[in-house]
Amino acid sequence: MEAAAERGFDYHYVVEEKVMHDFIVKSIIKAGAEKSQGESVARMLIYADSRGHFSHGINRLSLYIHDLQTNTCNRNGKPKILKQKGSTALIDGDNALGSVVGEFAIDLAISLAKEHGVGWVTANNSNHFGAAGRYGHLASDAGFIGFAMTNTSPLVFPTRSSQKALGTNPLACVAPAENGDHFALDMAISTVSLGKVEVANRKEKEEVPHGWGANSKGIEEQNPKIILDKGGLLPLGGIEERGGYKGSGLGMMVDILCGVMSGAHFGRNVRAWAQVGHDKADLGQCYIAVDPKCFADGFTNNLKQFLDQMRSLEPTDPKVPVRVPGDFSKSHGALIQHSGGLVYHKSQIEQLEKLAKEVDIPFFETKPFEKL
Repeated sequence: MEAAAERGFDYHYVVEEKVMHDFIVKSIIKAGAEKSQGESVARMLIYADSRGHFSHGINRLSLYIHDLQTNTCNRNGKPKILKQKGSTALIDGDNALGSVVGEFAIDLAISLAKEHGVGWVTANNSNHFGAAGRYGHLASDAGFIGFAMTNTSPLVFPTRSSQKALGTNPLACVAPAENGDHFALDMAISTVSLGKVEVANRKEKEEVPHGWGANSKGIEEQNPKIILDKGGLLPLGGIEERGGYKGSGLGMMVDILCGVMSGAHFGRNVRAWAQVGHDKADLGQCYIAVDPKCFADGFTNNLKQFLDQMRSLEPTDPKVPVRVPGDFSKSHGALIQHSGGLVYHKSQIEQLEKLAKEVDIPFFETKPFEKL
């Protein structure tokens, strides 16, 4: 239960999961959507917060409400299949909430994988779908290796560019191992997501680490306010000398598989972040489910051995053990179990209290976080 001190988090409040779920659903209904759509959003946001990925959790609720209130997003959109051939399919997301599109698409990918061994689904006309890892986990929980990725608003300066032309374009891979273990990679092609810069700014931090962002001319910058004020993010690795060209290449790959392949907007054609609430996003997304049973026997057992082998490596610092993707989320889950609910920073709760007044719904009860 070391998650409280990890990555600089400082918690103040605890909220029961059901209480937060009901608050999210009521908020989405108030914005004009059906209850089922609110429940989808709740599952998406709580998934992120329950794993300590606050940049994609409740911090994003106001974004979805604004899109619904301004009719930028289809309040009760219904995704549909446009093409299907063998193990592949193309989906029209009907401009629905991203979580609604994502759940529809990964369910279809899983169904195709059950029949063909692999299911490959792309979607156009979609919206922000939260943490990519959630859809990978849905596939993994069904016994498959799950992949999910999406293009996003152009917030990243490609290497050598003074113009933002790529999104953070997150990609995830989640694979099941024995005894409930997982390999759970969920990463942006930028060094960090914009949400992490926003969280740093809300906490009034004067600097973020090198490689996170740049000013309006694409020059590396550490002040979160300057990064957020017409600046942007740097690709994974940061500047070119630190390998930023690799992040740029990954970002282009994701955009090809998501935007170009699905017929959605791509690159600089995706609406700018500042235009949220005005133009339709038309994000492109890709969901893949692979049945490991189609390959060598013993996948889950062998993966468990591999993960444990990595964890057992001698660390450079005895106080900081070697981890594999997904381990931080497990430690955060243990913290939540100990605390009896989701844990939040005071600024997050203050933002939600303000949101409750704006949409005219009762605010929920919290209890103080007790440090371990």
